[in-house]
Amino acid sequence: MVGAMANSTQQQVDQAYGFLTTVDSPSHGLFGGYLIVDLEGRPLEFHCTAPVRVSRAQQILYGATLHGHLHGRQIGGTLLAEGGVVPRLVLTDQEPLLQARPHTQLPLALVTASQGAEQAGPTAHAGFSLGSLTVVPHATDRADETVLREHLEGLIQAVDLNEPFERIRAAIEEAQRH
Repeated sequence: MVGAMANSTQQQVDQAYGFLTTVDSPSHGLFGGYLIVDLEGRPLEFHCTAPVRVSRAQQILYGATLHGHLHGRQIGGTLLAEGGVVPRLVLTDQEPLLQARPHTQLPLALVTASQGAEQAGPTAHAGFSLGSLTVVPHATDRADETVLREHLEGLIQAVDLNEPFERIRAAIEEAQRH
């Protein structure tokens, strides 16, 4: 794991937001990345996992639960536990990472492009819209949807919610080159 980028203060904690994603590298394996930013999008912390490679024995033993275990516990849960700064909420751009929610006290939500009714998937009628994005809180956090929306409305004034995921992927790709 990569350590904290900067020490935090209480003010940074009050205005921190987490972004969690994975990168699947055919040559290395599955990496997880977790970026915590302030209200202006500046990085407070960054953590990433070593590549995770799944063995054939794991595929057999975990069966249909492997994907959830990898994303939820092994990658997502581990990364969220690494953070020194406690964000208001954590966003992910990958639905399997919502399975990290049972392994953390942090509110967790999926960010997706808004879908038309003809493209409706399982999360199409859940969550709320922010511009061209839909934010779908984990089922555990749906009761706090109004508070989550208020927090994000402040964040989107300075940060495109997709952009931190791009930074995480670029940082992981850069680390693979060295």
